[in-house]
Amino acid sequence: MKLLPKDQLRQFIKDNNLKTVEDVQKTLKELFAETLQEMLEAELETELGYAKHDIKNKETRNSRNGHSKKTVTSEYGEVEIEVPRDRLGEFEPMVVKKHQTQVTGIEDQIISMYSKGMSTRDIQDHLNQLYGIDVSPTLISNVTAKIMPLIKEWQNRPLQNVYSVVFMDAIHFKVKQDGQIINKAAYMVVGIDLEGYKDVLGIWIGENESAKFWLSVLTDLRNRGVQDILIICVDNLKGFSDAIAACYPQTEIQKCIIHQIRNSIKYVSYKDLKKVTAALRPIYTAPTEEAALQELEQFEAVWGKQYPLIIRSWRNNWDELATFFKYSPELRKLIYTTNMIESYHRQLRKVTKGKSIFPNDESLLKMLYLATMDVLRKWTGRVQNWGQILLQLTVHFPDRVHVR
Repeated sequence: MKLLPKDQLRQFIKDNNLKTVEDVQKTLKELFAETLQEMLEAELETELGYAKHDIKNKETRNSRNGHSKKTVTSEYGEVEIEVPRDRLGEFEPMVVKKHQTQVTGIEDQIISMYSKGMSTRDIQDHLNQLYGIDVSPTLISNVTAKIMPLIKEWQNRPLQNVYSVVFMDAIHFKVKQDGQIINKAAYMVVGIDLEGYKDVLGIWIGENESAKFWLSVLTDLRNRGVQDILIICVDNLKGFSDAIAACYPQTEIQKCIIHQIRNSIKYVSYKDLKKVTAALRPIYTAPTEEAALQELEQFEAVWGKQYPLIIRSWRNNWDELATFFKYSPELRKLIYTTNMIESYHRQLRKVTKGKSIFPNDESLLKMLYLATMDVLRKWTGRVQNWGQILLQLTVHFPDRVHVR
């Protein structure tokens, strides 16, 4: 619905000689202040019996005759309004409440921009250029600090008893600590429940990535109500499997095939890279584990002498690399890599790429949390082919999967 008919709008533009965006913003700011003042005066007249003529003379509106000025922030900058003081305590204003200094969702805007990865300076410039509002870095920090209780509540929320598949991986950032810049790991856990819905179960900040810290993450999950995990998908971090077994001894572990390939080609010379990568493919695309082992033997026959470390790595990790062979193609596709959590990481990278260094752990956690909330809003549907996957899970874990 239009606020003004087209002819009145054209007359308004003509009367105010509006030619540029700056002219529009300036005029709207003045109009906002005048409208707010009129609304306040009307409210005072209705509630307290003040007549407009009692405060119409701007020159006499000051603290000596019982009026005080109040500055509020609007979408068009700061505006100043006059408020009679002698009877103000007799009612609660509805237009501009007592002690209110903001009349817009400016805090929501700051948090929204922060969640998109905008720096403090970028947020300052944006608000100044678009709305004519000057905000300090301290204000921005104070506003974003208000989400810390929300993060704490989210991080400690109870979780479901059973998760069908859980993906665990870390993403690394540079953070200032004690005057030095060090590498920090953000430990991420993405879970798929028995209904087929994805969720981020938590974010933990620690120094470097270690199996010991992952053990504390797993312990936290158990303390928050996760009693069973059917399958956990991880990379090849040393000691990870032992940490999982300590908390969830029945859980099957699937090591990421892509991580295994990346680790394998570290030993390969550039001239052999394409040939070795192609030779590895038949192993993990084989229809059965037996067929995959035959392909591994074939790979060893061709490349074993030249690259023995590749063979050793695949054989040492085989039990947890080959987990996916026992399942149907739909479930195999879901678990044989950590692509699901890496896709989530890519969304986080889009937001954090403008921050080469975070001033502290809290700053990093705030940005990761806000970015995660944006990601979760898009995770509305079930995992593809979930009906077939759930049927497989009920067959393989009959005592642990109970379908309602």
